[in-house]
Amino acid sequence: MRLNEFIEKCGFTIVNEGEEDIELTKVYCCDLLSFAMSRNPSGSVWVTVMGNVNTVAVAVLTEGGCIVVAEGAEIDETALEKAKQQGVAILKTDMPVFEAALAAHKLING
Repeated sequence: MRLNEFIEKCGFTIVNEGEEDIELTKVYCCDLLSFAMSRNPSGSVWVTVMGNVNTVAVAVLTEGGCIVVAEGAEIDETALEKAKQQGVAILKTDMPVFEAALAAHKLING
């Protein structure tokens, strides 16, 4: 599924749309940035509660498809500015991590 279609259908709140309409292939859940740095697959919907600038940096490094900040966690201003500069899509939801990831998985995989 293309990122633009996912954003349109997912029901999550758009924080930053990003710049690239890439193919989303997997869902990844992790809050430990050092783990995510080595395991987040390219083109992933990364579900986390981490809303800081380092999360954006890891998404860029791993070529993730988008970040979904779950559990009502906030995205700080520095992270939002960096996401805009880097073209990283960020969405947010009040859903728990598991439920957000499951919804994303169902949407991507039908």
